[in-house]
Amino acid sequence: MKFKRSERLVDITFTLINQPRKLIPFSTFSDRYKAAKSSISEDVAILKQTFEAQGLGRLQTTAGAAGGVRYDPDVSEQEALDVMNSLCETLAKPGRLLPGGYLYLTDIVGDPTVMQRVGRMIAGLYMDRQVDVVMTVATKGISLAYAIAKELGVPVVVVRRDSKVTEGSTVSINYVSGSAKRIQTMVLSKRSLSEGAKVLVVDDFMKAGGTVRGMKSLLDEFQANMIGIAVLVEAEHVQERLVDDYISVVKLSNVSVDEQTIQVHPGNYMKWRKGRNE
Repeated sequence: MKFKRSERLVDITFTLINQPRKLIPFSTFSDRYKAAKSSISEDVAILKQTFEAQGLGRLQTTAGAAGGVRYDPDVSEQEALDVMNSLCETLAKPGRLLPGGYLYLTDIVGDPTVMQRVGRMIAGLYMDRQVDVVMTVATKGISLAYAIAKELGVPVVVVRRDSKVTEGSTVSINYVSGSAKRIQTMVLSKRSLSEGAKVLVVDDFMKAGGTVRGMKSLLDEFQANMIGIAVLVEAEHVQERLVDDYISVVKLSNVSVDEQTIQVHPGNYMKWRKGRNE
């Protein structure tokens, strides 16, 4: 079957978006469409220009007999600002504040469209890092972790509070929660991580950072490396922050539980983005 250029462009786009960060040889497409590699190269050049102009990410190409193309997802600066401002507006609505200064986030983390956009934002900052695994703790951070992992083309590892028979043998640690100062437990299957794995840690909400620090301690047990921390919401004005060097999408501040008032601002994502581009 002979493919028109318009048909090739659609199919190449679909293939690349569904296999992010994977180098796909030009020969794969030339064999599929019965077209010369030079024609495929021209197709990719058109898509590369379009992707970058629309802020959809970058197409990286390699030359030579084994040449190919790889899609690195990203978002434009304007889209990132739109996502953060929209989240701030949504989260600042009255009635979202819960006892203890927490936010009701279930509807946000349960919205696939929102999580996809946030996932692409965060994943874009790690395209040049060799992330092997995205890790989160059950349960609300799972949707964000999967959204990020999908864009990075890596698996997700979920840390649990107790052991499950379906997990096989496990490693467990005790840690101190940052806000309540309670002793809690984290459990992870021994099969989840390999020694030396590079792990991006993700959470939906970070107050003092005890949960994130607990995941770091768990990674130490596996001799794995934490290469980054990303959270959807961080709480500002915390007396003792237990972690640093983290990315946040929005920041919770000036909270009044009694009056049910809250102020939400963009997090430090843009600072990290600018640092990446410098």
